[in-house]
Amino acid sequence: MTQPSVRTQVAPDTGARTETPALEPLLFELHREGRSGRHIRDEASDPVPPDFARQAPLGLPELSELQVVRHFTHLSQLNYAVDTGFYPLGSCTMKYNPKVNDRAASLPGFADLHPLQPDETIQGALRLMCELQEMLAGITGFAAVSLQPAAGAHAEFTAILMFKAYHHARGDTGRRRVIVPDSAHGTNPASAAMCGFDVTTVRSDARGNIDIAALEDTLGDDVVGLMLTNPNTLGLFEERVREVCAAVHKVGGLVYGDGANLNALMGLARPGDLGLDCVHINLHKTFSTPHGAGGPGAGPLCVTAPLEPYLPSPRVRRNDDGTFGRSLDHPDSVGRVRSFLGSFGVLVRAYTYMRSLGEEGLAEASRDAILAANYLLSRVRSTYQLAYERTCMHEFVLTAAKQKKQGASALDIAKALIDEGFHPPTVYFPLIVAEALMIEPTETEPKETLDAFADALLRIARRIETEPGTVRDAPLRAPLRRLDEVGAARRPVLRYRR
Repeated sequence: MTQPSVRTQVAPDTGARTETPALEPLLFELHREGRSGRHIRDEASDPVPPDFARQAPLGLPELSELQVVRHFTHLSQLNYAVDTGFYPLGSCTMKYNPKVNDRAASLPGFADLHPLQPDETIQGALRLMCELQEMLAGITGFAAVSLQPAAGAHAEFTAILMFKAYHHARGDTGRRRVIVPDSAHGTNPASAAMCGFDVTTVRSDARGNIDIAALEDTLGDDVVGLMLTNPNTLGLFEERVREVCAAVHKVGGLVYGDGANLNALMGLARPGDLGLDCVHINLHKTFSTPHGAGGPGAGPLCVTAPLEPYLPSPRVRRNDDGTFGRSLDHPDSVGRVRSFLGSFGVLVRAYTYMRSLGEEGLAEASRDAILAANYLLSRVRSTYQLAYERTCMHEFVLTAAKQKKQGASALDIAKALIDEGFHPPTVYFPLIVAEALMIEPTETEPKETLDAFADALLRIARRIETEPGTVRDAPLRAPLRRLDEVGAARRPVLRYRR
């Protein structure tokens, strides 16, 4: 029988660490022939027609109901969740999601709707989406919004399709290149390539901005546009963003804004005012919907007036008589990019979050996110080297290059944090930083949690100085030790074998 391990947990308010059992026997190991969890027996004769009756046993373990309940309850307790622990995942904005958002999304008037209902029967839902579009346009400084894209990468793909349609409508069909900074999310070049374009990478300068001279060397009349993340994936504000946009516009290109890091800007700066032509918003990040494991998500796309005709269709509109409806009459649209109008439950949560905070609350959330990141950075920067010596925005990137020379890598540090009771940060991204540790505390974590996390990082650094092997062996207290990641990818074991 598998022996239990232990798991170290850190209390967010005090930083105290406790150890709890972390692994129980598998259900198949608890199997005993004849054991059953049934309490009510069906005495009816032939309850299942013979043609549908199973002739061979299912091969499932025979267990009591209590064993099954305890097993799956224990598995649920092993799951790391934002309700139970701190997620310092840089670029992911894993902040706490207020429960009122979920309550609003579960209201029968929203949860019981069907997307094929006539417009007159879903006026409340259409009004919410229309008002959400208007609020997002106001926050970003753009003229029009589509709620269809399912996430940020989907919105990138949609935007590049729109760029192609925009250029082709002007007879400008010779543009073949999309420029992407070397610090960009990997989805940026992937989206451009999926739309049939070539990708040109532009390097960063010594301060972590786009290198203006390098950008100008790549520009020409074959450029579709530039994909710009601001703040960028280094957690830094693009100091010359208006110059960058002007340079691209000068050659007829467009500037796409990757809004993955809007949590640092909402209420403080509008991408539309900075010269960008569009921006996507990860509602599931910035506007607080539980996310992870592939969904749910929503990536509304906000665009300038010249790009509005190319937005996906159908669209939600406010009619002249004050009612709301879905509009299909958009001949220049790139078409439908997903089913129906978008991820409605995510839209309801985002709407509730925005209405709850209001304009002042959204700006305060951005300021608090920036404050939290800079406070946490101040606690650890004397021990871990900062990739770029600048004040950060909502996140920052450390390099564990010094620790690597001492005997433990960024991956080792991430694994050691598991033993400290914390979810690891993002590692090895962005790619331009060696041994990168990308950390984003968000605005929802209290100072006590930030201090406990900083203390954990400092303890690990001290261990690396004296006993690096103990960090290379981490985690020691997790349900499982380190996996063979290459082997798991090439030779996956997809089912239990006795």
